[in-house]
Amino acid sequence: MDSLVPLFVIIPLGIAFIIPLIWQVTRGVFRFLPGAGMLAMAVLAFFMLFNLGGESIVYKVGGWEPVNNIPIGIHLVADPLSLMMLIIVNMIGLFAALFSIPYIDKYTGENYYYSLFSLMVAGMNGVVLTGDLFNMFVFLEVSVIASYSLVAFGSSRDELEASFKYQVLGGIASLMILFALAMTYWYTGTVNIADASEIIRSGTGTGTAIFIQLFLLTGFGLKAAMIPFHAWLPDAHSSAPSPVSAMLSGVLIKAIGAYAILRLFFSMFSLSIEIGYILIILSVLSMILGGILASGQWDYKRLLAYSSISQMGYVIMAAGIAMVVLVRGQDAGIAALAMAGGLFHMFNHSIIKGLLFLNAGAVEYATGTRNLKELGGLASVLPITSATSLGATFSIAGIPPFNGFFSKLIIIIAAVQARLYLLALIAVIMSIVTLAYFMKVQRHIFLDKVKSARFAKVREVPWLMSLPMVVMAIMCLVMSIMIIPGVRDTFLMDAVNALLSIK
Repeated sequence: MDSLVPLFVIIPLGIAFIIPLIWQVTRGVFRFLPGAGMLAMAVLAFFMLFNLGGESIVYKVGGWEPVNNIPIGIHLVADPLSLMMLIIVNMIGLFAALFSIPYIDKYTGENYYYSLFSLMVAGMNGVVLTGDLFNMFVFLEVSVIASYSLVAFGSSRDELEASFKYQVLGGIASLMILFALAMTYWYTGTVNIADASEIIRSGTGTGTAIFIQLFLLTGFGLKAAMIPFHAWLPDAHSSAPSPVSAMLSGVLIKAIGAYAILRLFFSMFSLSIEIGYILIILSVLSMILGGILASGQWDYKRLLAYSSISQMGYVIMAAGIAMVVLVRGQDAGIAALAMAGGLFHMFNHSIIKGLLFLNAGAVEYATGTRNLKELGGLASVLPITSATSLGATFSIAGIPPFNGFFSKLIIIIAAVQARLYLLALIAVIMSIVTLAYFMKVQRHIFLDKVKSARFAKVREVPWLMSLPMVVMAIMCLVMSIMIIPGVRDTFLMDAVNALLSIK
């Protein structure tokens, strides 16, 4: 089965390079290639997850074996956590690619769009699978360079400005990560994550390890858009084409931000109470300030962008709770519960926020605006968009029986069991705030009176745009079954065990 692992990088890279060669002779068939590739990769990830039995497999690129027990080749590692992330990345990629087919007609150069889209997915898949720091950096750069171009794809002044800001701050983040990588190599003599972990955890240079962690946290915190590293995100997410916004918020900030933080801080370094509290502080700032900033927005996509900052705070909070609990020597089951809630919410948020950005794209596609003050009364003319948006609203606000309720509940219970009562209270309050600003969205777009006569001619978006929204809305309900023990063990607990090394 290890020979299947490189397909997650080969397939999207192949599609990215094939499209420019065939697009003029295929009469639009090339538009379906990215979606077909991502469907195949999502199915393959499901297949591998069910057949691994909680174990991991390693693919050694080029067949390079260790020399004197030192890994010298490129390793791709598939374990339950990386496979879970592959499912998220490629499933949301599939929905966004389908949505793009009619949506991107209003742009020129659609062949470039689909090539860049595929490169972005290839980079994220590589980040998730790589077993060494250097190739994590390489794949990260492949993904973000493609995303810089996609943010500016419309070539308007706002889009170019947003892309420039994204590139500047993204470049700073990459420089910090590269410096941390160099420091790790200087300290350990290797960039292989597993090999470096053995050296770091058996060494005495605790100060050096914390110094490296601070640079990694700043770099990947910028990629994850945690407050105070968030300045690029509102402009980038609101300026990009909506399918790209769904990818940026749904999976990019997770795959090259949150996932990297979780993987490196729990798998490579010794756990630190200081780092745990830093994660908690950053998560609380992100949850509260992201929610407050979202509440004041009237641009639909900027509101969603700030909401992403707030919701990712739940994931980072769960990681911080798990780290603090383990360092304190409390029950490891509490740490596992917190991390399960964090990973569950990361999966849920990918679906929910991906759906909400597609809803925003559908509204803008049908009406030509995303200003809440200009919209109103669209529920009757955009029934599918309205219904799916309402489902996503209930889910992200944590209303039962939607999936967002259960992931937030697990995090809150873990905080209470860890005796971090203030964190539990903040999580509850911010769910109420989330419900308030998303009900504002529902009211001003779908339930208020019609504010313009031109909206009388609005019709529901094409079926290739509606289908992904319907499927994702259904998933907002279906994903609640992950609270059931048997399903939870397969999808969540194996990933938790792979991250925390709890057996």
